[in-house]
Amino acid sequence: MVRTIAGGILGGFALFVIRFLFWQTPLSALAFHRTGEAPGANLQAALAQSLTQTGTGVYIVPDPATAQGTILYGKGPIATIFYNNSGFPVTDSAALIGGLVLALIVGVVIALALRFAAADFGNRARIALLSALAAVLWLDVGQAVFNHAHWGYILYLAFSDFIALAAAGLIAARLIVTAPAASVNATTTMHQRKRAVRQ
Repeated sequence: MVRTIAGGILGGFALFVIRFLFWQTPLSALAFHRTGEAPGANLQAALAQSLTQTGTGVYIVPDPATAQGTILYGKGPIATIFYNNSGFPVTDSAALIGGLVLALIVGVVIALALRFAAADFGNRARIALLSALAAVLWLDVGQAVFNHAHWGYILYLAFSDFIALAAAGLIAARLIVTAPAASVNATTTMHQRKRAVRQ
């Protein structure tokens, strides 16, 4: 169990580092479109004017909950806005610390799942890779399929998440103690002898 927890912590740290490289460095520019300073300032002013009263939240614009909103939503343009009344540093140390803690927890959860799911590295590695792929297809790519999110951003997000989750899973799978083959063979032989005696 100690090696499982250690593998989970190391896998979680790798998860955090890979996520940092993809999203906290200039590499993240591949995922975003830029508006320019003047349009950005105008959009920020419009957000403050339109959403400050209702506050921090996720908004669908225009709102399809009304008849007029449904018509406008069909005409476009549309947006899903993750709005926050507050401002934050571009590199927020509190968010990074919280992200590291979360990544370590996720790494340990992955390690425990792999330990209970399979007895050898090969099977654990396959489970880790397939689970990471299934997660990003449904959670990330699903946003483009169901909610019309931009494919460029979503594919970048999905790729970064797959690399990070796969790395965490493979590291954890490698460090988890594998049951010795000799013990498995001895157990199998013992069962075979018992069957022979019964027959």
